[in-house]
Amino acid sequence: MVQGTEAGTRIRLAWPDVGPDELAAVAEVLATGFLTMGPKVAEFEAALARACDSEHAVAVSSGTAALHLAVLALEFGEGDEVIVPAYTFPATASAVALTGALPVLVDVEPETMNVDPARVYDAVTERTRAVIGVHLFGRPLDWEALQSAVPPDVVLIEDAAGALGARWRGMACGGLGVMGCLSFHPRKVVTTGEGGAVTTSDDELDASVRRLRHHGIATRAGFEIPVPSTNYRLSDLQCAIGITQLARLEELVAARRRVAEAYTERLRGVVATPSADEGDEHGWQAYVVQLDRRDDALAALRREGIEAQIGTYALHRLRAYRDQGPFQHADACFARALALPLHSRLADDDVERVCGVLTQVVS
Repeated sequence: MVQGTEAGTRIRLAWPDVGPDELAAVAEVLATGFLTMGPKVAEFEAALARACDSEHAVAVSSGTAALHLAVLALEFGEGDEVIVPAYTFPATASAVALTGALPVLVDVEPETMNVDPARVYDAVTERTRAVIGVHLFGRPLDWEALQSAVPPDVVLIEDAAGALGARWRGMACGGLGVMGCLSFHPRKVVTTGEGGAVTTSDDELDASVRRLRHHGIATRAGFEIPVPSTNYRLSDLQCAIGITQLARLEELVAARRRVAEAYTERLRGVVATPSADEGDEHGWQAYVVQLDRRDDALAALRREGIEAQIGTYALHRLRAYRDQGPFQHADACFARALALPLHSRLADDDVERVCGVLTQVVS
């Protein structure tokens, strides 16, 4: 790891691993004059498809846009139900609600914080059209258990926003479902500033997502818009950054893994530390521990100049989804989960500072 920060210096929660290569890639695009939907978009998409072991990847403006387009492409609407975890970032459920379909919240497993397949099984009705399974914080969801929980006609969509580089039983996350949805926000392993993508091996869904990201325009027989849509395109400038980042995917994941292992070594027995199932590879989008005095720990870290954050949200606690619940495990995760600083600039001294504060709070 890199040289640590001095005592009293702020430790950032996240720090995108970008540098001269990304700067040169942007300069190259500026020189061409192709700033949006030029050759870098297609190049980035091809690299993403390879990384996810998928036939296609469609670059879009954000991870939320990817989720929204995935649901739109399946033509869900009023009367349809889509199962989502009760503990996840709100975009997972909002993407469903924006199409007119109903997001049905399901509780999560308390240790993994991923959706509980047994509860998915219980939640399936004759109106269930899909499940959006989230690899939360980069931990692969048990995909086989999720597949076994639903009938064959229920579509499985991956919210792999934080799981690029993660693997379930050797298979790339983002390529397990009928569609996968990625994010390239600055807290993710690979970033384009803002951005996302939809992956699929279904030619028709690929064509639909491509059309829907570009106002719904169909160009095969001249200009036509069969179904209105919006603009979710991603620029060549951002894709140029993404290409450079994606070429370093293994390196970027490895750098985060080193930090995660250092945390786990020091915090084992102090707090509940994250892991992946045997045979899986965690993507380490975030390092999220669980502890009873989470709010005390969060305040203590911030007092020491260490940025930290809650894990994510129990959706039924938000006004938009308050008609569902209660969800015991989602509530517990919401109260106990704490995201620690995780990025490639962290050094052993930084990890020691973070762990020292947590140990003091717990003891």
